[in-house]
Amino acid sequence: MMMNFPNDDTGLVLAEMQQAGIDLSQVHDVVFFQLFESQQQAQAMADFLAASHPKAKVSVHPDETPNVWDVDCTVAMQPTYDDIIRQETEFEEIAAKFKGYNDGWGIEA
Repeated sequence: MMMNFPNDDTGLVLAEMQQAGIDLSQVHDVVFFQLFESQQQAQAMADFLAASHPKAKVSVHPDETPNVWDVDCTVAMQPTYDDIIRQETEFEEIAAKFKGYNDGWGIEA
């Protein structure tokens, strides 16, 4: 069944995934990306998530860009538009507390 999505970044990504044959009615590992200027800030968010979101898998690693650190937050979820937006907003608000920012999301293939 083809679903229609709002015309924004999240909606476009979901539409592309659907066209690529990804079954969006199934649970997938959805990864939300946060960027930080220091490893200390990135690790602080990861530590916070370990306590507050024990179901999320969190990975801290250097970005391809020099002096940038990534925090990848993986959540097993059905990638509905509303749930993606809600989860992304939540991680974005947490990242902001540690001087980081949201850098989108994706599904682990």
